[in-house]
Amino acid sequence: MTLLDVRGVDKVFGGLHALRAVSFRVEPGAIFGLIGPNGAGKTTLFNVITGVYRPDAGALAFDGDDLTGLGPARIAARGIARTFQNIRLFRSMTVEDNVMVAGHHLHRASLLDQIFRTKQYVEDERALCERANDLLGLMGLSALSGHVAGSLPYGSQRRLEIARALMLSPKLLLLDEPAAGMNSSEARDLERQIKKLRDELGVTVVLVEHNMAVVMSVCERIHVLDHGETIAEGSPAEIKEHPHVLAAYLGEEVAPSGAEAS
Repeated sequence: MTLLDVRGVDKVFGGLHALRAVSFRVEPGAIFGLIGPNGAGKTTLFNVITGVYRPDAGALAFDGDDLTGLGPARIAARGIARTFQNIRLFRSMTVEDNVMVAGHHLHRASLLDQIFRTKQYVEDERALCERANDLLGLMGLSALSGHVAGSLPYGSQRRLEIARALMLSPKLLLLDEPAAGMNSSEARDLERQIKKLRDELGVTVVLVEHNMAVVMSVCERIHVLDHGETIAEGSPAEIKEHPHVLAAYLGEEVAPSGAEAS
């Protein structure tokens, strides 16, 4: 069964058609790439999927349920988490606390339990701490758990945001440019970590990324947008050679079928 089904989605801002009839499917357990030049509509599509924007046309389904028109909180509760192009951390809090704060939904303790710090509250906090540290370990951040988040290098902040999103126990994780600001060594580590999310946690991943080495290494299928429209979809090998993709990235025109390029 398809996990995420995007069907004919449009989004218009004033006179600008940011998305036009975008359709694709993501299967459970996939690592799916969503790429395109700057301004192609990738982050706008993430915002539509997560309920930040309501689509002007089309429909969205997740795990067989209609998502169209639902707000961000209800969509997150269904099992979709995301990171952001611009990092959103609690910069003055520790690394561990940044992850734990996303686990409030796991608490079984009542308000009174929290006020009086009962056994249930203590058990909840211990479980949250253990899960947070497991996720920090997965993302290679265990040694930094007590550090202030704002003091971390940019690449580590990116990985911390992923760990925090995983605290929501998502079925689907949307990663918006996770390799931005990383050097080549950090990007290779990220590739391994993304594969672990799928292989060890069973999380399906949709990846928006400009680092093509990362995209081609981890994604099994890639969907390409340009000016809000789909121009290609296929395997990494197919996308690397697709004339419309090359034209979009290199700014060249594609010759019509049967015509010679000048």
